Amino acid sequence: MIGAVDIGGTKVAVGMVEREGRLLVQDSINVNRATSATQGVDRILQLLRQTAHQTGRELEGVGIGCTGPVNPHSGVLGPIEFLPDWEGVNLAGIISQEMGVTAALENDADAAALGEATWGAGKGSSRFLLITVGTGIGGGMVLDGRLYRGVDGCHPEMGHHVIDPSGPLCFCGASGCWESLASGPAMEGWFNQETQADGRWDARRICTAADEGHSRARAAVERTGKYLGIGLANLVTLLCPEVIALSGGLMRRLDLFRGQIENTIRTHCGLVPYEKTRLLPTGLGTDANLIGAAQVWLHRQRA
Repeated sequence: MIGAVDIGGTKVAVGMVEREGRLLVQDSINVNRATSATQGVDRILQLLRQTAHQTGRELEGVGIGCTGPVNPHSGVLGPIEFLPDWEGVNLAGIISQEMGVTAALENDADAAALGEATWGAGKGSSRFLLITVGTGIGGGMVLDGRLYRGVDGCHPEMGHHVIDPSGPLCFCGASGCWESLASGPAMEGWFNQETQADGRWDARRICTAADEGHSRARAAVERTGKYLGIGLANLVTLLCPEVIALSGGLMRRLDLFRGQIENTIRTHCGLVPYEKTRLLPTGLGTDANLIGAAQVWLHRQRA
């Protein structure tokens, strides 16, 4: 049994996962910018002990997936935009010491990619990408069963490659990066500015309205689908993967965006066999991040 920790900008989930990838039990807490590192780590340890006790089984190790930059070798968290007090915390080291087992840390998109490559949509493929589209856009790449890392073990920030230099300024320092144009908040920002509707519409409401034929909501979905398609077309042209799995809150409505995405890929990828790249929803569903966190630990044991 493997402990799993998934740290996002607003929630931390903790669970226990079997070696075969089945999530046994889970719990979660809400976090925000005011949540101190001490508070957060204490609650994570508490939830690890509680969920392990619920299974009545021996804990082998703990895998961690965390938003933002992390150092997978040292287990130290980098600057997390949503959790500023957590920077510099050696989370893997603390969990290992307190729980009496080894712990391993990766970026959350890399963790989800590992889980999907092993047990989900990427199972059986040797060139696999996972792209998550929600509050932001992130991705992970698994080649021949191994997680791809950049220099010094860094996580490639796929969501911040530029697709329109005249686009909005992003916190990353670039203008018109993929995340600034195709994420959930990007779609919300464009829709609310264009319609000047009473009250702010969130992505879920926009998607529902688009389903019902709302013209401006449809325009927002089509615009977002085009930008999603441009970013995915760039990845197809550069990497020619067998499978790209799409996850995250916005991709729960992949049916709304798929047509525009596929049309954009078709018109942008004339020099590679784009039709051989399969676009799939995640196979692990809403549990992908926790199950992927468990695979972080298993993957590290094979390294």
